[in-house]
Amino acid sequence: MSRVVFLLEEYSMKVLLDTLLPRLFPGLSFICIPHEGKQDLERSIPRKLRAWREPGASFVVLRDNDGGNCRALKDRLTALCDDAGRGETIVRIACQELEAWYIGEPDALAEAYGDDKLRCLGGIAQYRDPDAVVNPARELATLIPEFQKVSGARKMGTKLSMERNGSNSFRKLISSVGRLR
Repeated sequence: MSRVVFLLEEYSMKVLLDTLLPRLFPGLSFICIPHEGKQDLERSIPRKLRAWREPGASFVVLRDNDGGNCRALKDRLTALCDDAGRGETIVRIACQELEAWYIGEPDALAEAYGDDKLRCLGGIAQYRDPDAVVNPARELATLIPEFQKVSGARKMGTKLSMERNGSNSFRKLISSVGRLR
């Protein structure tokens, strides 16, 4: 089995995937390479894709959308991969931020933080489409005062599921990884 290489915008994405992927895809060989933000990731993509010499490796680029034009962002990242000679690279966008994936599964959020009141988030209009929440990290900090990005990623990596998550961008990432197995 070949290895999947994830090029990630930030460290919290690595923490989430390092916990989540072994649960959802036992035996998946992968490595997560976090970057220090969007610009660092985008500068690094061509360099890393050209230099990677591991036969059969598959690549996934993951970046937050942060209110941008999702289609334009994906096209730009795909062009970077194409220019590096790795047109088969999968590009996925977390809409709007990684934390929307947590809002997309209120039961997992409630379990992770031990607060049953969080289970009702799916019934609140502003959270029904988690990918449309403008600033999910700020929303979570309001709902869960102790929320922090890295510890939240660690907690949620133990709880998120393929079946229950209402975030389309989360489901697309998980579906893509499943096809790489």
